Amino acid sequence: MRGGVGGISFQLEELDSGARELDVLARDLAAVELAIYRIWESLGSYQRDDPASGAGALTAVWEGQRSVAAVREELERLAGGVRACQLEYSAAETANRLMMQLHLDTPWLAGRQLFDLGLSGDGRPNRATTEAIASSDPVVAGVFLAALLGVRLSPMDAAVKMALAAGMTGSSVPTLVRMLLDRVLPELRPRPVRVLKEGSLEIALDASPAGLLARAGEVEDAGPGQIEIIQTTAGGRDTFIVIIPGTQPGNTGGPNPFDEAGIGESLGYGSEYTAAAIRAALRQAGAEAGDQVVAVGYSQGGIHAMNLSQDKAFLAEYRLKYVLTAGSPVGAITPEPGVSSLHLEHRQDWVPGSEGLPNPDTKDRVTVTLNGMVRTPPGEDSGLGPGHRLTNYEAGARAVSASPDASLAASTAALAGVVGAGGTARATRFQLVRAPKPAAPAVLPPLPALGRTILPVGGGVSGGGNAGFGGGFSGGGRRGAGLPPVK
Repeated sequence: MRGGVGGISFQLEELDSGARELDVLARDLAAVELAIYRIWESLGSYQRDDPASGAGALTAVWEGQRSVAAVREELERLAGGVRACQLEYSAAETANRLMMQLHLDTPWLAGRQLFDLGLSGDGRPNRATTEAIASSDPVVAGVFLAALLGVRLSPMDAAVKMALAAGMTGSSVPTLVRMLLDRVLPELRPRPVRVLKEGSLEIALDASPAGLLARAGEVEDAGPGQIEIIQTTAGGRDTFIVIIPGTQPGNTGGPNPFDEAGIGESLGYGSEYTAAAIRAALRQAGAEAGDQVVAVGYSQGGIHAMNLSQDKAFLAEYRLKYVLTAGSPVGAITPEPGVSSLHLEHRQDWVPGSEGLPNPDTKDRVTVTLNGMVRTPPGEDSGLGPGHRLTNYEAGARAVSASPDASLAASTAALAGVVGAGGTARATRFQLVRAPKPAAPAVLPPLPALGRTILPVGGGVSGGGNAGFGGGFSGGGRRGAGLPPVK
């Protein structure tokens, strides 16, 4: 478990905050101590008076000053202890990160990988190994990316070489995706997505994390390119839950925006067109500006869902309160403040580690790694591996809801505070359709060598303007590929 109110980052922040507050109290007491001392000084002229009055009062003020000083010194000692504890935890965390950056944890990763292979019988790398390798080697990151996008290694190799030649920095995956789709396979570049409303019905909503992930499976089973928007009421306010399915392979680059090319749009382009389509679907579902939204996604759908958390156009229109993902590589996405998220990853699932970045450890962002060993059921397609199966993530989500862990309890409570306890809700299905590919430029035959070609009577080769009466080749004018002739 990583992040949340029980995460190391938030705990370090709390230790620092506690030390600061103790310092403030100590300074306040020091001011009180000084004020009492000055009072004691001002009473010095009365020390020869009747012991029952002057000397006794003077002694009482002095003892009061010493009592305040003792409390101040104890607060200073506590503040120093808290800061020392914070430094020790911070040093340990820094050492752990350095070990991973220098790959000093390679023996541990290799041992765990072999252990996972022995128990599961699956030949794929686990999440930790995938993340470690993808973070350090852009060539291997390209191999993982090619597997996700369903493309051959040769185009990806070309994209990797171009990215390296261009001085690729930072997370390699978004850069590799854009290089691949912009330069090598432009036919798979993202295209606009339109929305078609399918219909609405009343449902009995299970608003738990497991129940919402189960809806993602139902939406995927309903057909390619569909999403679902559920309208529910909690605390007197309407909330709209966006359910986005996982990758639906086949006919890559076709009309289904959730095919393999959709992974490219989500990883490399911030889900530009899919996010716009979701906004349009919310309007058609009855959502108004300022309404609360929860986004739920599995696999590719989780990347689209998390991209909404940093989409300025989306956040300008709706209040995204919570994002739930399962089996999604979303470590490179930084949500805007005020968005809580819960990410489920499986130890045997290499997909969440394919971008080479762990999810940040923050108060509002909780990542759960499921460790139960799983296998592909006999006779079923293994797909991207048993760890990536949605049914396993649903089981993990049920365990999350039952966990007493402070971070998980706070995260699931935040979700319940937005969507309520479930019950009757209205679900609307939408069909998302990607725009057709632009027409390929017309390929014209090469010009014949002048002086060697016998042209038909009335024909010729024109250096500009209109062609000869009988036809021929035009070398000028404002004619674009595939357009009618200029008149």
